[in-house]
Amino acid sequence: MSIAVDRPAVRARTRRRRPLRHVRVHVFLALAALLWLVPVVWTFYTSLRPYEDTAERGYVSLPGSIGFENYTTAFTQGDLPRFFLNSLIITLPAVFVTLFFAACVAFVVSRLSFRFNVALLIVFMAANLLPQQVVLTPLYRMYLQIPLPEFLSESGQMYDSYLGLIVINVAFQVGFCTFVLSNYMKTIPTTLNDAARVDGASVVRQFFGIILPLCRPALAALATLEFTWIYNDFLWAIVLVQSGDKRPITSALAQLQGLYFTDYNLVAAGAMLAALPTLIVFALLQRQFISGLTLGASKG
Repeated sequence: MSIAVDRPAVRARTRRRRPLRHVRVHVFLALAALLWLVPVVWTFYTSLRPYEDTAERGYVSLPGSIGFENYTTAFTQGDLPRFFLNSLIITLPAVFVTLFFAACVAFVVSRLSFRFNVALLIVFMAANLLPQQVVLTPLYRMYLQIPLPEFLSESGQMYDSYLGLIVINVAFQVGFCTFVLSNYMKTIPTTLNDAARVDGASVVRQFFGIILPLCRPALAALATLEFTWIYNDFLWAIVLVQSGDKRPITSALAQLQGLYFTDYNLVAAGAMLAALPTLIVFALLQRQFISGLTLGASKG
């Protein structure tokens, strides 16, 4: 005995269910995005209100007045241009050196066959497996004992220098970049290297002339991530830098706080200003960032 199935009716019910399913997904994603943006929106809202307004009405209230006076005060009183420059002096070389070292190691691990390539990758990944707080005290004492020339550090030590922050950020970020780039380079056909080798191209020529140009999307995605992570670093900035004129913007925001009084509206304005460079970098590299993340998603 067979049961007749009305296939057109089943298809019609399936088509009616799909829009409802899509609506649920979009509603969930919209609520998650709003929940994620609540702290940022609240900080921006607080930065627009004068301190007298929040002191009278409270932070959870409708504003009596709104303006950009806090931004002007934070930019001038906090001497933010100098600290922005400090952050760029630390972040840009750190990102460049990290990507270059990671690309070199990834090329060796993924394109050259030898016995210890997996062990080499594990060594570079070891820094990502160790919490930074664990090595905080040993690295601090080590930095106090490493001498540097005077043109690199006024104190003559690795401690309290731009180079110290650059080195520590490179050390902790190169492992992740090596892992990503090595996996990406494995997707590049080896026939390109074979053809270049037949034409007489050296290993250095293959690396700079063939592999690196093909890794441009992955490098752009990693550059966006690394710029954000290194620029927003706060732990090493307050541990390894003592001089106020060398601090990056993340730790320099503490100068907007007073000894006995803190204007949190002013601090919120400074925090919003400090976030602008990362937003600009992401806006400029948005296409490359998204393409670098989605490469290989539709393989096959």
